[in-house]
Amino acid sequence: MPIAKLFHVPLSPFCRKVRLSLAEKRIDCELAEERYWEQGADFLRRNPAGKVPVLRIEGLTLSESAAICEYIEERFPEPALMPRSAEARYEVRRLVGWFDDKFHREVTSKLLYERVNKKIQKTGYPDSANVKAGAKAIKFHLDYMTWLLDHRRWLAGDSMTLADFAAAAHLSSLDYISDVDWNRSQTVKDWYAKIKSRPAFRSILADQVPGFPPPAHYADLDF
Repeated sequence: MPIAKLFHVPLSPFCRKVRLSLAEKRIDCELAEERYWEQGADFLRRNPAGKVPVLRIEGLTLSESAAICEYIEERFPEPALMPRSAEARYEVRRLVGWFDDKFHREVTSKLLYERVNKKIQKTGYPDSANVKAGAKAIKFHLDYMTWLLDHRRWLAGDSMTLADFAAAAHLSSLDYISDVDWNRSQTVKDWYAKIKSRPAFRSILADQVPGFPPPAHYADLDF
């Protein structure tokens, strides 16, 4: 039986980050899709902030993806997704913040939310100005990732960490709607191929969102 239950939205990068952390640590988890935008009473009891993800584990109900991932790391330390030194842990947290704040604000919210969320939630049509801004901003972020990976084996250092999962969560959500130009950086493409081939990624690559079929390369490990 699963020891955890995650209330999530398939293309949410915040939910995907938690899913990757759980899967990497081989924690069996039941997934329950949550229409959080409807602000149902049951869901608001689980998280008054009205956001996903929400994780039920070991008798606890946890919210906020960064806090959830830190809990998982402390409670299930192997395999480690956080390095040992304070300096290295800082760098992981900095990059998780980068993707969950700056990248999300400048790219994910401008592309994924406009193209997908508005249709699913029936809140209008994509704002072309936002889509253009997101398409422009992602180039900067891919270039920054290239710079990081030119100096390190992984985004935050010599080992794969939560920073890599945070970045992959956002990029995989955008890749589902073909909004990542993998030709811009072979370095980033090679990094993503390594992440994508991990067993933890299998359930994410199997996601299907009604009305939004993924591109042929989405689940292809040799894309």
